[in-house]
Amino acid sequence: MGMFAYTVDCVDIATGWTEQRVVWGKSEYGVMEQIKDIEKSLPFPLRGFDSDNGSEFLNYHLLRHFTERKQPVQFTRSRTYHKDDNAHAEQKNWTQVRQWLGYHRFDHPDAPFLINCLYKTEWRLFHNFFCPWVKLVAKQRIASKTIKRYDNPKTPFQRVMESPHIADSVKQNLKEQFLSMNPFKTEKGMEIKLNKVFILCYKPKP
Repeated sequence: MGMFAYTVDCVDIATGWTEQRVVWGKSEYGVMEQIKDIEKSLPFPLRGFDSDNGSEFLNYHLLRHFTERKQPVQFTRSRTYHKDDNAHAEQKNWTQVRQWLGYHRFDHPDAPFLINCLYKTEWRLFHNFFCPWVKLVAKQRIASKTIKRYDNPKTPFQRVMESPHIADSVKQNLKEQFLSMNPFKTEKGMEIKLNKVFILCYKPKP
C-alpha cells in the first residue's frame, strides 16, 4: 500500500544489454517517460517491445508511443498465466536489481531521483561493459534429461561489437567509451551512491 519506487527493467535478448529506470508508483505516464529515456540510452534502435501484462505497460499511452511513428515498434505482450514468457527479464531482475538493492521498500520521495542518477551512470556502464553472461545456443532432450549448450561468456558490450546489425560508428563510440573506463572505479561509484540511497530511506527517525 502507498507510494514507493518501482524499477522498470528492460533487457535486449540478442545482446543482453540492460537498462533500468525507477518510477514513483506505477503511473502509466511515468512508466512511458522512463521507457522513452531508456530508448534514448540504447546503443541500437528499438525494433520490438515485449512486456508483461501489467496495466502500467498495456495502455494507450505506450501503444500510441510505439505504433504511431514513422517506423513503428512491434508491441507485444506475454501470454496470460505464462510467467516464463519473460524469463530473460525475470532473470535480470535478480542479477541487475535485487542482488544490489535487495527487496527493500524505497518510499522516500527523493529515492527515485537518487536511484535513477545511479541507473543512468555507473550502474548501466558496469553491467553492460564489464559483466559477462552466457547465452543458450542449443537444447536437446535425451530420454528424461535435457542437455543445454551455452556459448562462451561475453559482456553485452562484446555482443554489440560482434553484431553485424549495428553501425560501425556506434561501435567506435562504444569502444572509445570502454577504453576510458575503469571497472573498479565504476563499481566504487555504484557503492557510494547505493549507500546514499540506503541512508536516505533507512536512517533512524528522531
